[in-house]
Amino acid sequence: MNEHEKINYLELPAKNLQATKDFFTQVFGWSFQDFGPEYSAFSNQGIDGGFFKSDLSSSTDNGSALIVFYSNDLEETQEKIKKANGVIIKPIFPFPGGRRFHFTEPSGNEFAVWSDTSS
Repeated sequence: MNEHEKINYLELPAKNLQATKDFFTQVFGWSFQDFGPEYSAFSNQGIDGGFFKSDLSSSTDNGSALIVFYSNDLEETQEKIKKANGVIIKPIFPFPGGRRFHFTEPSGNEFAVWSDTSS
C-alpha cells in the first residue's frame, strides 16, 4: 500500500545487470521483471525497487546510503553470499544491538546484513 510521504521505491545502479539479478535470485530468492535491456524491477522484498544499467556503484566510501538486510542466521547468509560470488568487505563484527557484515554483489554495490542474535 502506498503511504503518503513514506519511502516507496528504491533504484540502484548495476554494472552487470544480469549478474546482479542472478546474485539476488540465488541468495535471497528474488524475482525480477525486466523493462527493456537496461532496467529490471523487484517487488515484495521489504521495499520495491529496481536496478538500472550504470557504470557506477554504490558504496559507503563514496557517501552512498547503506541498505541493510536482516538475517536470522548471519553465518548462513554470509556463506550464501560467498557462494553467489559476493565479496565480504567487512567481516562479521559486533555493534550495539547485534552483529553485522558488509558485502558487495557482482556489480560492486555495497550492502550489509545484520542479526540481533549473538551467534
